[in-house]
Amino acid sequence: MSEELHEGTSHGNTAEPEVRLPGLNLTPRAIEAVRKMHQKEGLSAEHGLRIAVVGGGCSGFQYSMNFDTRKDGDLVTELDGVNVFVDEISLPYIGGTTLDYVEGLHNAGFRFDNPRATRTCGCGSSFSA
Repeated sequence: MSEELHEGTSHGNTAEPEVRLPGLNLTPRAIEAVRKMHQKEGLSAEHGLRIAVVGGGCSGFQYSMNFDTRKDGDLVTELDGVNVFVDEISLPYIGGTTLDYVEGLHNAGFRFDNPRATRTCGCGSSFSA
């Protein structure tokens, strides 16, 4: 996987290089859902979507998403106006992942399509790699 380096940040922080996340995608529906939630929460432009992998869940790992500000060591990318932060430990588990937002008769929410997951559980937010 290659990483593209972009000088500067759009966060008003120091001129430290911004690293684009290799192979992490959000569908247009996911981007729109994140934008709406960001606006509803009344968050500043410094807040972006943090995607992480933590231990636990039915299959060993689970996804974590929340709004946060950039932390030291984060890999950062901007996807159609949405800033996405991923810590270096989580990246190997989610590289190549597509985040979608789906709506159905029974539920609505974010769905991860992770080609690195060797097994997932029915809840859709737990996996093993």
